[in-house]
Amino acid sequence: MTFASSGKRRSVYESAELPSALQPLLHDVVMCVAAPAFVASPRDGQLRGLRAEGFYGHDRRLLHTVCLLIDGREPEPIGVQPLGPDRVRFTSVHRYQGDPTDDPTLIVERVRVAGQGEFIQLRNVGTVPRPLRLELALATDLADIADVKRGRPTPTVPCTASGDGGGLRWQAPAGLAEVRAAGEAGAPEVTDGPEGGTFAWPRIVLRPGEDWHTHVSVTGGAVPTPPGHPGAPRSPAPWAEPRVTGDPRLVALVRQGLDDLGALRLADPEHGTRTAGGAEDQFIAAGCPWYLTLFGRDSIWSARMMLPLGTDLARGTLWALARRQGTAHDVFREEAPGRILHELRPADAEHGHGLRLPSRYYGSVDATPLFVSLLVDAWHWGLPGEEVDALLPYAERAMEWVLETCAGDEDGFLRYYPRAGGLRHQSWKDSEDAVRDATGRRIEPPLALCEVQGYAYQAATGLAELLSARGRHDSAVRLRTWADALRKSFADAFWLSARHGPAPRYVAIAIGRGLEPVSGPASNMGQLLSTGILDADGCQDVAAWLASPELNSGWGLRSRSSALPGFNPLSYHNGSAWTHDTAIAIQGLSTAGRHEEAYDLTTGLLDAASHFGYRMPELYGGDRRTPGAPAPLAYPAACRPQGWSAASGVALLGALLGLRPNATDRVLHVTPMAQELSRAAPLIRGVEGIRLAGRNITVRTDHPTDGISVEGLPEGWRHSAS
Repeated sequence: MTFASSGKRRSVYESAELPSALQPLLHDVVMCVAAPAFVASPRDGQLRGLRAEGFYGHDRRLLHTVCLLIDGREPEPIGVQPLGPDRVRFTSVHRYQGDPTDDPTLIVERVRVAGQGEFIQLRNVGTVPRPLRLELALATDLADIADVKRGRPTPTVPCTASGDGGGLRWQAPAGLAEVRAAGEAGAPEVTDGPEGGTFAWPRIVLRPGEDWHTHVSVTGGAVPTPPGHPGAPRSPAPWAEPRVTGDPRLVALVRQGLDDLGALRLADPEHGTRTAGGAEDQFIAAGCPWYLTLFGRDSIWSARMMLPLGTDLARGTLWALARRQGTAHDVFREEAPGRILHELRPADAEHGHGLRLPSRYYGSVDATPLFVSLLVDAWHWGLPGEEVDALLPYAERAMEWVLETCAGDEDGFLRYYPRAGGLRHQSWKDSEDAVRDATGRRIEPPLALCEVQGYAYQAATGLAELLSARGRHDSAVRLRTWADALRKSFADAFWLSARHGPAPRYVAIAIGRGLEPVSGPASNMGQLLSTGILDADGCQDVAAWLASPELNSGWGLRSRSSALPGFNPLSYHNGSAWTHDTAIAIQGLSTAGRHEEAYDLTTGLLDAASHFGYRMPELYGGDRRTPGAPAPLAYPAACRPQGWSAASGVALLGALLGLRPNATDRVLHVTPMAQELSRAAPLIRGVEGIRLAGRNITVRTDHPTDGISVEGLPEGWRHSAS
């Protein structure tokens, strides 16, 4: 990368090259997000075109190099300060030989804002005037995020001065970017070229106490602009802002999570359902940087976890997915009538290793039943009846896809059959080696995963309840009959005897062809606890495994037992701890009445959160926690912030309070975890801002006489401490 300076060109970072085709690591990256834009920066703030660095918008890297020089030298970094999810301040100093003091006298502050650009300020805090020359080297490759993720080298795009000479412009067949500088400092001198361009301010004079500043705006995106693609929301976040009293770790986790979720919001441009009065349909993008878009399962889980704060996010998520529900059979997209979208991108993309995905891709076995359950859950939390009725046909079509897929399977399970070149594994554990048996052997699809059968059972029984409430009893009976048969088949096929361990049996992670179970305890069975597919004895056995040191690392729930060959605490799915997976297991344990195991996992997750500044990564190391153990490490390429990780704090609120609304009986069941555990310090004392049927309510667990109090319930609702 070169830039112009005083009439000659020189290399800025000539040795800045990495081996090709390696996914960039993110553990030391400073991220600021305002979906669909984000900025990934090293800790000194200088973007050098390395790894995933850059300004992004709609999955397109707009700039990968933004290097600041003062008098031909880089300023010396002294600190980085997050100012919110969407912005960060990098502070550095510029020192001079011969100064009479060791104190820095020129302070450089760069505030980087996702979706806007960068604000640069120089401050002379010394006692003598400072003549300065400031240069900003700029370059980009306009790379697609898929190419960045796979570490694929992409050529630098030549830049040209804009028509009025006040900025720089990059144009490629798939994208464009423009950078301009404005402020009291005046327009810079602009130099363009094949390897990049430069903004220069050659004659800055700062007197003592004076400052100088400019705003460098960064705009652009994909070409052409994808029609109907989600964009930045225009209205406030669609959830209540709760006031939580209790453990400071829990309070901080919820607060940081809501801040991050606000930055991850996207809005469907096809918004404005009649029943919602034209309100924006917002949803949560899966995570930054790799998945800053609509993802079926991720967006659904984020909305489910957020239901204690209102149904508006669930409504927006349901409509965004309903509008894109499968309508035809398409092999490349893996689309089928009724199937729910897996992911939405601005364009088709090559992801390496033979993986080629279309812009609208349906290769997910779990998003479709989860869509049904999100509608049912939202109904119980008080989604208005007209919204429920409008969305119900989409849920029924989704359920028909589940039933038809199971009917076409030789064992009657919900199994996935990926196409060549598509995702090999199609549930939340979707990496190439996501499913291994007890010997460490990789198991290939087609597979019926245990948690997916739980999702299907919960979707069928929940939809049956909803249909019964609408007077459609024959349809409800059909679904209950099917669900009962699935439950029995599951019990016959998925349980495996354990030679050693905390319980005599465990649930196989999956069933292969010919009802062959995949052996080896894994975290997947924790997601069954709240689905209803397990009986009381099954819940007890699963709870014992989740509490065992094989799966409970002390920081969170391991994705695979540490006692098995192939366990790797820093793998993607074979031993790491996933924030959302732990939170879902805690919810399930609470629902099943296994409060002691839930409490232990909760305290471990909160302790881990304290080491991550309460911005929980997508996943982190599954090393065993021991007395005096160092802090857990984030998975090196983990998204952070990430949707369902950020929503996990609110999921904990619901689990700790034991909140389970029932729309049929209009009862809010409240079973606080602390009251069930006399030995446990209460993690929560109350929440103001729980939203039920459009009303903000307050739930307290420290009432002096009754123990539990619920204030502000909607008319016709009551609460039950059971």
